[in-house]
Amino acid sequence: MDHTETKLWLVRHAPVVGIHGRIYGQDDLACDCSDQTTFEALASLLPREAVWVATHLKRTHQTLAAMHRSAGRDPVEPLIERDLVEQHFGDWQGLTYAELDASRDGAYHRFWHAPATERPPGGESFADVVARVEKALLRLTLAHAGNDIVVVTHGGAIRAALAAALNIEPERALGFSVDNCSVTRLDHIEGKSFGSAWRVAFVNRRAI
Repeated sequence: MDHTETKLWLVRHAPVVGIHGRIYGQDDLACDCSDQTTFEALASLLPREAVWVATHLKRTHQTLAAMHRSAGRDPVEPLIERDLVEQHFGDWQGLTYAELDASRDGAYHRFWHAPATERPPGGESFADVVARVEKALLRLTLAHAGNDIVVVTHGGAIRAALAAALNIEPERALGFSVDNCSVTRLDHIEGKSFGSAWRVAFVNRRAI
């Protein structure tokens, strides 16, 4: 083989509990891992032997633990990749969507909380997220070339990864649906003759 393929399996964490319609961003909240059937199906979609990665927020660790538990596997201690965390919404975190609309004079975005280039006070824009996520993905593919890498992460980070892989404007990537407990797979291909490239195998695949 004259090229190396590294497969990244990006899993969005289970639904967050106790948010009551509020923007939570990087708030460290727990998630609901009670649906055994979903986690059994999710585990069956993923490779058994992989490099396991999570962010520093507890909902990614809880989701990863639930996947292994449902498959009857021993728990694993994942690598922590802080740069694959959700967008930081700064002063907007904790607001309801109605409160956010009011703070932005009624401006409404069709897919996300705001346009990709808008940076909330004290936070980061989605375009900022794309830049840091791209660096994290390249670090992972370099460190674990040729392996399967399962990353339990967040909806915004997965959209950002798609923007980086497809080399599209961040605003366009906000149109991707990324459901809780869904899997998106990106393949990083490195070849001597053609350099490196990304291939999108699938997006938002639901376990059930």
